Amino acid sequence: MRLFETANYTIIPHRKIGYAISLTLVVISLVAIFGRGLQYGIDFRGGIEIVIAFEQPAQVEELRSALTEPLGAMPEIRRFGAGQDLLIRVDTDRSTSEVQQAVLAAAASVYPDNPSSVIQTENVGPSFADDLRNAALMSIVFALIVIFLYILIRFKKWSYSAGAVAALAHDVIITLGIFTILHGVVPFSLDINQALIAAFLTIVGYSLNDTVVVFDRIRENSLIFKTESFDKMVNRSVNNTLSRTVVTSITTLFVVTILFIFGGDVLKGLSFALIIGVLLGTYSSIFVASSLLVDLQLKTRKNVA
Repeated sequence: MRLFETANYTIIPHRKIGYAISLTLVVISLVAIFGRGLQYGIDFRGGIEIVIAFEQPAQVEELRSALTEPLGAMPEIRRFGAGQDLLIRVDTDRSTSEVQQAVLAAAASVYPDNPSSVIQTENVGPSFADDLRNAALMSIVFALIVIFLYILIRFKKWSYSAGAVAALAHDVIITLGIFTILHGVVPFSLDINQALIAAFLTIVGYSLNDTVVVFDRIRENSLIFKTESFDKMVNRSVNNTLSRTVVTSITTLFVVTILFIFGGDVLKGLSFALIIGVLLGTYSSIFVASSLLVDLQLKTRKNVA
């Protein structure tokens, strides 16, 4: 892109603005996560989840009232997709077939002239759900530890590792916060499930790739511009890679946006996470990882001096 071919923006000198924006977003996200709680899907919570399709629109409240007594618990019901489908989720000890029969019987009694059918069923036990949730958490933590060690070995300085991992944690926390805040607001599922964990790991990989490209240029320029101050050299490096970073992000964003629009309801949560991750990964590689690297390096040199 010609806009960035000879880029010479003052990014690093204004890094405190980036810190303020990032800190605000992280605080809002943490308040949402700890205040409202993560909205786990059936994978991580356990229970039975059924998607039922009606020929005509059905009322959520009427069906919920009709199902509470047969199921022995108030089910969670919400619209699924753009049609007349409803997603019914209930935490019960009953078998899947018993729940299906209860749901269809209740639907037939409330809407005798509106036929319905079960189009999707999922059943996860509580202990298995706990195992899955713990494994998902450990996979993200393990990925961050491995990335810290990889960057440390590649660039020989802990400040590079700290900057990269902080940027990745920044991306994951804000994405989780956005999912928590928008859960129940947008017309598609934002449950935290296994697909979303895969999206988070993809976000980590994408964001790391952007960061490594910038760090590589910083290392090259540190050998070429030895007399230049470190923050100016990093700013030069960020500008050198800006075109590549923006073009890569736009093309990736184009693909995941198509996936979001045409991928169907099952993939909307995953593709929405990827859209957020691409935007945050691009931002954090410039305004978080590189900026933290500058401050950590300057502090280390000051302590040594």
